[in-house]
Amino acid sequence: MFCVPSTEIGAIMNITKGGLVLFSANSNSSCMELSKRIAERLGVEMGKVQVYQEPNRETRVQIQESVRGKDVFIIQTVSKDVNTTIMELLIMVYACKTSCAKSIIGVIPYFPYSKQCKMRKRGSIVSKLLASMMCKAGLTHLITMDLHQKEIQGFFNIPVDNLRASPFLLQYIQEEIPDYRNAVIVAKSPASAKRAQSFAERLRLGIAVIHGEAQDAESDMVDGRHSPPTAKYVAAIHPSLEIPMLIPKEKPPITVVGDVGGRIAIIVDDIIDDVDTFLAAAETLKERGAYKIFVMATHGLLSSDAPRLIEESAIDEVVVTNTIPHEIQKLQCPKIKTVDISMILSEAIRRIHNGESMSYLFRNIGVDD
Repeated sequence: MFCVPSTEIGAIMNITKGGLVLFSANSNSSCMELSKRIAERLGVEMGKVQVYQEPNRETRVQIQESVRGKDVFIIQTVSKDVNTTIMELLIMVYACKTSCAKSIIGVIPYFPYSKQCKMRKRGSIVSKLLASMMCKAGLTHLITMDLHQKEIQGFFNIPVDNLRASPFLLQYIQEEIPDYRNAVIVAKSPASAKRAQSFAERLRLGIAVIHGEAQDAESDMVDGRHSPPTAKYVAAIHPSLEIPMLIPKEKPPITVVGDVGGRIAIIVDDIIDDVDTFLAAAETLKERGAYKIFVMATHGLLSSDAPRLIEESAIDEVVVTNTIPHEIQKLQCPKIKTVDISMILSEAIRRIHNGESMSYLFRNIGVDD
């Protein structure tokens, strides 16, 4: 376990040097709850700024206090209007840069477009583009949480602190699931196996992996470099040479590697957005004898009809953090629970501002975590 002790942080949270300014770049008031929690833990007031949309849908930012020579932390939680959220952040960062801020640190708990971090046919690596835009606007440091792929850190030419929400989710399992010792950690696909293994080893539990379900957009089937379209043979340098075509994959029937009969199944992942794969996994686990099913994820996007589908499914509880606001979804589905992670973000801000080491927040985190 590598959870940050609340008593230790509580004793030092308000000790910050002068020259810290905390802004929220959201024009949507429902997205400011996390910012207020962080400011309360740090013992500072939110900076004065106006962020709003013009009648022509242009974004306007007006900073209403001096930031000259100060460390500016801009907290941006992603709303449903992702592109507006990005523009709000970029414009505020640039406004702080042109106002002579000493440093501009972005606090973006959920990094948008993080799923688009690989080349897809004739597409583009959008997360790389977004990273370049943030750096060009004037960002000098980034604090984020559970990037979809850790390699996204390499898209930036500034320091990136990729914090982990797993200590808080592990703590929830231990405190809110009374018979968690009878649980098994489940990866809904082989791609999630490393995360499931990390949870299982820290909780001293078994692991199960579901294999053979319908593959999503991140599968190798759509990764490919199939341009021009595939053909059985492609002419090489000489007409008599034939280049063999790679044999296409064929998904096997759904199987569960591991015993879930008579156990609590805890499915872990980093993002829960389109819930179809989670619902299919829950049905499979129910058929294999699991008597309770929990879903644990860092980022709860819960788009479209996700709350209704979860409410009608075999899933007993969905636990996500407040990196993304989802109060409306919680009203639609009582099964959705929230874990607050403002504590670790506040401590990261305090340490960066005071020039302290960040290693304390990454204790016991391995390469595969």
